[in-house]
Parts: sequence; structure tokens; C-alpha cells
Amino acid sequence: MQKNKSALIQLHIAVLMFGGTALFSKLIDLSALDITVYRTAIAFLAITVILKLQKKRLRLNHLKDYFIVAGLGVIIGMHWVTYFAAMQMAGIATGIIAFFTYPVVTVFLEPLFNRTKLKPTDLFNSFVVILGIYLMVPDADLGNQVTLGIFTGVISGVFFASRNLLQKKYFSGYGGPHTMLYQTLTAACVLSIFVDTPPQALPLQDIYYLVLAGIVFTAIPHSLFANSLRYLSATTAGLISCLQPLYGTVLAYMLLSETTSMTTLIGGILVVSAACFETWSITRNKR
Repeated sequence: MQKNKSALIQLHIAVLMFGGTALFSKLIDLSALDITVYRTAIAFLAITVILKLQKKRLRLNHLKDYFIVAGLGVIIGMHWVTYFAAMQMAGIATGIIAFFTYPVVTVFLEPLFNRTKLKPTDLFNSFVVILGIYLMVPDADLGNQVTLGIFTGVISGVFFASRNLLQKKYFSGYGGPHTMLYQTLTAACVLSIFVDTPPQALPLQDIYYLVLAGIVFTAIPHSLFANSLRYLSATTAGLISCLQPLYGTVLAYMLLSETTSMTTLIGGILVVSAACFETWSITRNKR
């Protein structure tokens, strides 16, 4: 029982940190791509140290696994770039809620990977998400910064859902930290080609925030999340993960004084409720 309580605390801390990651889209005065590159590079070094301290093997089992994880790294890199870009354009609360369409997106992508069929509840959930996004969008014109940010957040959710499905199908034999080690390395290496700000030109404050984002808000929560799954059910982990938009919104309000409109809050509640239900439904069926 004590282990379950400890795992639950670890899970909440991990999800809180995941929500806190959104703050760096505003705190760091760099483009979304530059933030992603430096954050993933630092996270790679931190995860390497963690695995070394745990005396875990870093090498993969098969040569083909390196090609698979490289592809996953590119996808997760695009997810992070669009994730930060969405919040820079639309605001933290709006951007993170738009991203959280990914559980419903996953349901529609899954038939492409597995022999699954859509259920009436899936269609209803998709309607709820569309309604929620509609309430959040201020203008149908992509020239509007907030609208473009919401669209980018949904695209980020598509990348994240795709990565999760591909990882489950082709790379499920490895643990969370082990998987993130190679994905952060690939994302940093591939995206570094397009970096605008070289390391020597980084302001000291941005370096501090990047180290904080890479270690405290990336490497540590991923390790805590993976460890919590040893004692908690997938349903519990999935539902608590749905608190991420709430944590992100509250932290943005407390630390950055960022507020949201009532229609955005209502739309966000609809999107996150659909995400929670879809997550619960999926994990319940797997059990």
C-alpha cells in the first residue's frame, strides 16, 4: 500500500512538471525550435546520467531498433516544436488544451496500426472535442495568431499520438527513460541544423531556464512517470495525466499572470473531459 501511495505522489509530481514545461514557451526568449533543440540536448545528458547511476545498459538490443527510435525521435521533435509554438502564439492554457486533443486523435489513428473499429462513443467524443475547439477559436482566419496557435496545438497532438502508436507497435520492449534517451538525442541532432541562436549567443537567463527545462521538467518527470507505472494501473496514470492542462493553466496564472476567457475555459473543459473519457475507455478495454 505504501508503494502505491509513493507511486501516486510521483505520478502527480511528474504530471505537474509536464504541465510546468509549458511555462518555458514564455520564459525563454527563443523560437520554439531553438527551445526544443537545447532542451532535448540537455535532457539527453541528464537521462544518460540517470541511467548510468541506475547501472542500466544504454545500448539497444538490435540494429534495426536504432533506425526505429531515430524515426520516433524526429516525430517527437516535431511534436515539441509545434507544442511550444502553439503556446507562444495562443497562450499557455489555450495551446496546451489544443494539444490535449491527442487522446481522441489517437482513437482515429489507431485503426491504421491495429485492427480496431470506431465506436459510437468515439464519434461522440470527437464531436465534443470539435465543439470545444470551436468555442476556443476567436476567428476562423489562420491569420489570427490565437487561431493559428490552436491549429498548431492540434497538429502537435497528431505528432504525439503518432509517436505513441508507433512506439507501442515497434518499440514497446524498452522502458520510458531508455526510449527517451535516444528520442531526445535524435530530436536534438536533427533539429540543430535549423537553430537560429548558437550556444555562445544564448543569454545567461535563457541558459538557466533551458537547464531547468531539460533536467527538472523533462528528464526527472519522465523517470518518475515510468517508475510510477510499476505500481499503478494504466487507467490511473492516464486519468491523472489529464490533469496536465489544469496544472499548466494554474501555473501560468500564478507565475505569469496569464488569464483566459470564459469561452476558452468552457471549450477547454469539453476537450479535456473528452480526453479523460477516451483515456479511461481505452485503458479499461485493455485491462
